Amino acid sequence: MTTLPPRAGRRCHNALNPLHSTVYFSPDYAKELAGLGVEDSSAAYFAGRAAAMGAVGPGVVAAAFYNFNHELVARHLPAVWDTASPETVLAARLRAADATLRRLLGEEAVASEAMAEAARLALRATEACTRHARPLYAAHADLPVPEEPHLAYWHAATLLREHRGDAHLVALLAAGLDPLEALVSHTATGKGMAPRWILATRGWSRADWDAAAGRLRERGLLNEAGDLTEAGSALRAELEEQTDRLDAAPYEHLGAADVERLTELGRGFLTAAVAAGAFPQDLAGKG
Repeated sequence: MTTLPPRAGRRCHNALNPLHSTVYFSPDYAKELAGLGVEDSSAAYFAGRAAAMGAVGPGVVAAAFYNFNHELVARHLPAVWDTASPETVLAARLRAADATLRRLLGEEAVASEAMAEAARLALRATEACTRHARPLYAAHADLPVPEEPHLAYWHAATLLREHRGDAHLVALLAAGLDPLEALVSHTATGKGMAPRWILATRGWSRADWDAAAGRLRERGLLNEAGDLTEAGSALRAELEEQTDRLDAAPYEHLGAADVERLTELGRGFLTAAVAAGAFPQDLAGKG
C-alpha cells in the first residue's frame, strides 16, 4: 500500500459515486421497474438498492440504509418482492444503468478507451475492499461483474460507493448521530440533500425534522438559524476524516497516480452526466 495525498480517496469517491446514483433519478429506471409492476418511486428505490441482499424486510433495509424512516420502508417491504423478485429487479437495474449511461454520456463515451480504462482502474481499487461489517458492499460484491466496460465501471462505482457508505455509518454511530440528525447536520453543511427532498423521500415529517434540529442545538452543534456551529462543523469534518480512514484501503491499493487518473476520468463522465440533466437542479442545498 502507498500513502496518498490528503483526501485523495474522498475526491475519487466524490467523482464516482454520483454517476452510480444517476440511475435512481433516471426515467429509464422508473420505466424498467414499472415494467415489473413496481410503480411507486420509494418501492422502486428500496427494491433496486436492496435487491443484492435478497428478499429482505424493512428492518434490514432501515439498518443498512440508515437514514430512512422504518415506517416508510415497511410500507413497501417485504411486499415488493411479491411483485418482483430480487433477481428480476437486479436485471432491470442493470438495463436501466445501460440506458441511462448511454443517454447521459453518449455512445462515443460509452465505447471509448477512457471508459475501458476507468473500468479497469475502478475494478482494481475494489480488490482491496473488505466485506466485514459492510452489508451493502458485501451483498453487491457477490454480484457478477458486467462484461461491457461502461457497466463494469458502474458496477465498480457501486461497490466503492457502498464500501464507503457502510463505513460512514460506523462514523455516524460513533458520533452519536441518529438517522435524521445525520441528515439535518449534513444539509447544514450546504452539501447535503435539500430538506424538501429529504422530507419527500425519507419518510420523515417536518415535526421530525424540527425535533432533530432541536436535539442538535442542545448538543451545541446547530445554532438557532439552522447553521452549524463551530463544534458542529468540526464534528462533520471529523466524520468525513474517520470515513476516509475506514475507506482508505481501495485507494491505497490503487496507488496515488492511478487514483488521480481515475478521479480525472470520473469527473469527466460526471460533468457530462450533470450537463445532460442527470439530477434535479434543486436536489442539494439548505433550502
